[in-house]
Amino acid sequence: MKPERKTTPGIESTTDSLRAQLTNLKLSYLLEHFESLTQQAAAEQWTHIEYLARLIEGEAHRREDRSIQRRIGLARFPVLKTLDQFDWVWPKKINRPQIQNLFRLRFIEENANVIFISNVGLGKTHLSIALGHTACLHGYSVLFTTAMDIINTLSAAQTHGNLKRELRKYLQPRLLQIDELGYLPIDKHGADLLFQVISQRYERGAIVLTTNRAYKHWPEIFNNDSTLTSALLDRLLHHAETVLMKGTQTVFDRQPLAGRIRRVIQRYAKSDLDLPSLDADLVNDEA
Repeated sequence: MKPERKTTPGIESTTDSLRAQLTNLKLSYLLEHFESLTQQAAAEQWTHIEYLARLIEGEAHRREDRSIQRRIGLARFPVLKTLDQFDWVWPKKINRPQIQNLFRLRFIEENANVIFISNVGLGKTHLSIALGHTACLHGYSVLFTTAMDIINTLSAAQTHGNLKRELRKYLQPRLLQIDELGYLPIDKHGADLLFQVISQRYERGAIVLTTNRAYKHWPEIFNNDSTLTSALLDRLLHHAETVLMKGTQTVFDRQPLAGRIRRVIQRYAKSDLDLPSLDADLVNDEA
């Protein structure tokens, strides 16, 4: 029979005091592991610095994990998606290197935008969520929402005199993800509210937006208001990369260059809302 391990009253008192202090400081990893690591340190002859470093490293990792989970929760993703889960075979045409490069997240640092355009069911929302999830893992604050949810929330806030406070919710995150633009028509009041969000984030925060409508059809989304649509596109596309995905009965082409997009906008404003179908010019679809 092994003899019972004896501890002196002084050591017990110190240990109890240390537990209480670690609890008050909310150092949960240290609280759970300082005794077991003490035994390991003695067995492996760690220095005091090595012992302390192991404890601090464990606490730092736990806090980082909690921060990630908190950011993911605040992002309000409808489901969690990753790039590894994406079916690259499903779209008939997709620029894989372009999309993989976006996951370096440089566009967030540059306060730029990403717009996914495709028909329904090709995975643009999946890629958007995966981008947002990756941003959370790398320490960025994210909010995922839909275009109509923004409009409904801000409209209700305006009615109750809380518009500025609610606007901040969409302006504060480093990355705002707007899903499903174009699925439902938006009246002038709603368009004005959405414009406020996009305009105030211009060069201040990144946006990832998904839509089933080509740029030349956006006026139809906004009650055929060509002036507002052109202003919104101007702010959205000035610093932006467009990801075009081709599926059944859809023809898209890639155009990430901001300068060319500006020329498209200029032609768009002069062409009775009908963009020419040019290989280098973003959109050629049936949507």
